[in-house]
Amino acid sequence: MGKLEEKLENYFNENYLPMHMPGHKRNINLLGEKLPYKIDITEIDGFDDLHHATGMIKDIEEKAKRLYGSKRSFLLVNGSTCGILAGIRAMTKYGDKVLVARNSHKSVYNAIEINNLNPIYLLPKIDKYGIDKNIDINDIKEKLENNKDIKLVIIISPTYEGVISDIKKVVEISHKYNVPVLVDEAHGAHLKFINKLSENEAINAGADIVIQSLHKTLPALTGTAVLHIQGEYVKKENIERELSIFETSSPSYILISSIEECLDIVKDKGEELFKNYEENLKYFYKETKKLKKLKILGNKILEEKTNNEDEYYDFGKIVVLTNNCKITGKELSDILRTDYKIELEMSSINYALAMTSICDTKENFDRLLQALIEIDEKLEKEKVKIVKEIEKTRKIEIKLPKKEIGILDAINNENIEFLDYNKLEGRISKEYIWVYPPGIPLITPGEEISIETIDKIKEFLQAGIEIRTTNNKFPKIEIIK
Repeated sequence: MGKLEEKLENYFNENYLPMHMPGHKRNINLLGEKLPYKIDITEIDGFDDLHHATGMIKDIEEKAKRLYGSKRSFLLVNGSTCGILAGIRAMTKYGDKVLVARNSHKSVYNAIEINNLNPIYLLPKIDKYGIDKNIDINDIKEKLENNKDIKLVIIISPTYEGVISDIKKVVEISHKYNVPVLVDEAHGAHLKFINKLSENEAINAGADIVIQSLHKTLPALTGTAVLHIQGEYVKKENIERELSIFETSSPSYILISSIEECLDIVKDKGEELFKNYEENLKYFYKETKKLKKLKILGNKILEEKTNNEDEYYDFGKIVVLTNNCKITGKELSDILRTDYKIELEMSSINYALAMTSICDTKENFDRLLQALIEIDEKLEKEKVKIVKEIEKTRKIEIKLPKKEIGILDAINNENIEFLDYNKLEGRISKEYIWVYPPGIPLITPGEEISIETIDKIKEFLQAGIEIRTTNNKFPKIEIIK
């Protein structure tokens, strides 16, 4: 049938008159060719329908299915967000109880809100750098044993920082209790193609629903993702119904074409690309061992390697640790942006995160490496031990906030007021409080705000980390009277 990109180009050249959406009418004489107007179409004859794929889009879905080894794969053009919303909604009924990793993306919480689900949280341990570790298998087992009415287990793996849970064990335990597993693998679309990590790629590990963002770690345009299903717990008809709700009814053929191109590149050139990628990473980690003040988390993991078989790490996430320096992760990120024109993915108090992929060249790695070496030399020359004010709060152990009422009940409560975050101890939040990125809530609606949470907010603010809330009125927070 040929590739979608070629068919779109041929269709434009055949000079059809578009008396239909979109409104730009492929008029490149007026609009120019800087943007791909000429191949931006709607569902017209011969181009299939994403929500009822029977032709060329179905063929692309089959490519994804074969490449990842799923029972069925669905293309997503609204990002992993719509897949997470659809997957959770398809597997639960209104008011059901679900077992959820607390460090889940905000889209998981949106799904909980929409379906008024009752979340039982899995709280990952936090390492000395402030990074969430993997989910404790025993915690999953205990909560499933004590909550026999749990309908779905929801895990994020890898995390933003590259921490991978043992999904095989998660699935094994969950299925013993006849509970399906949904994995937000938005940051792990590439894991299957890295030998040391492929076993813990969620499809290989037996998860029932897996959502992957192709655009995060593979060569695809922003907003592209896939949802995979397998096993007997998931009905494809339920997924199709929910995707028709949460995914746009006007899907972008440009994005669909990008998905196809990505899948073909990985299929045809993946072996060579990933081999080069792993060699570049190996080189980078070897060279960064020479850093005196700045440290790389991957090197720390290799140095402190334990016999814990439940811990895995994606070395493609380059986490630069600053806890031994006078600067924060946010300040390091600002220096790299301002002085070296290197834009990192995100930053926190004790670290900054650089994301890499098979599209990074040796020159890219060298550019980041040389910038870090120069910054490290400046930090080393100062020879001054700085005791940051944030050290006073760094060791605070954040406990799971006390839930007073459900998320949806809190959101629907109209007896509210706005107060400065400093005055919220013991009060019940009506809104989410996030550190963004990555969008993991410190507080969800209906939870009590503790002094520890207030201190943690101060710690982030002192380090220059942005705090966001549902109403975007921070430092004022909407609380229930």
